[in-house]
Amino acid sequence: MNFLKLVISILFLSFFISTHAQDKKFKIHTLAFYNLENLFDTINDPIKFDDYSPIMELKTNRGDAYKRKIANMARVISEIGKDVTNNTPAVLGVCEVENKDVLEDVVNDSTLLEKNYGIVHYDSPDSRGIDVALLYQKSLFAPISTSSHELKIYDDESQERITTRDQLLVSGKLEDDLIHIIVNHWPSRRGGEARSRPKRVAAAKLNKRIVDSLQAQDPYAKIFIMGDLNDDPTNTSVKAILKTKRKRKKVGFKGLYNPFENFYRDGLGTTAYRDNWSLFDQIIITKSLLEKDYTSFRYYKAGIYNKNYLITTKGKYKGYPFRSWNYSGFSNGFSDHFPVYMYLIKEAPSALSDNSTTGRKE
Repeated sequence: MNFLKLVISILFLSFFISTHAQDKKFKIHTLAFYNLENLFDTINDPIKFDDYSPIMELKTNRGDAYKRKIANMARVISEIGKDVTNNTPAVLGVCEVENKDVLEDVVNDSTLLEKNYGIVHYDSPDSRGIDVALLYQKSLFAPISTSSHELKIYDDESQERITTRDQLLVSGKLEDDLIHIIVNHWPSRRGGEARSRPKRVAAAKLNKRIVDSLQAQDPYAKIFIMGDLNDDPTNTSVKAILKTKRKRKKVGFKGLYNPFENFYRDGLGTTAYRDNWSLFDQIIITKSLLEKDYTSFRYYKAGIYNKNYLITTKGKYKGYPFRSWNYSGFSNGFSDHFPVYMYLIKEAPSALSDNSTTGRKE
């Protein structure tokens, strides 16, 4: 976000609040998702195929590359949403991580240590040895229940099981509000989009079952679906299975709203391949988060975190996300995906805190 966009964002937030309240204070938090691009440690795990990870392919300086990769990931996380909230994300979903240990290293980096992040992580059966996880500020979010949901898919010809990432469900209190977060990393497009499509459709169906189960218990459940879906907001898995809507007024009872569809239709993306942008990284929410009662947390706006330092500035991939790994090894970049984020706001009856703002109706 450049300076002009930041000013516009802050002015819009002030206008939004002034039209909804008189002498009211609002709290604002960031929820985000980030594909950390092959965040592996330097230890060869005989149970996993991590010897094919980029860091294990380095002949020398693995330790130095690992330290810089950790520091780079921590830097990005520390800055997502900070322009507006003056804080790091309250909750952050991540994918392409090898294990809990690498996440411990990220949250213990000097840029994040004082935020005291907790970690929810389960080992997935993924053949590459990568998992999804959730990071959360312990002072802001308290998990109540966590579960890992297995995606069972099979090869069309051999009917052998294809091992992929589980879907992570975390339910907990964001301050006093009960929310549910599903962290995803759906099957890739290896073999082509059409051929691999049924795998992502299966992932979407599993996701829908989790959502339906939560809404059966509470039709007004506040649910966030976040992740690298390996599909765009207009693909079958998202539009036909999850039945997302891009316009708030079109979202029905128990329906799902996807603010990232409008970004995609405007030509924006989070990852690029062969000069084409895709918006695989998304955060989708239930209708309950769109209500106008701000006595609890509600959706304010969403965005793609694509600061200039996250963009490749020269060469064949100029303009693409500045990834960590290239053909020559570690590039000292960040990820081949931009993070995505969402702001939540709610009325704050008490005195202003660091992540509160005030509006007055004129």
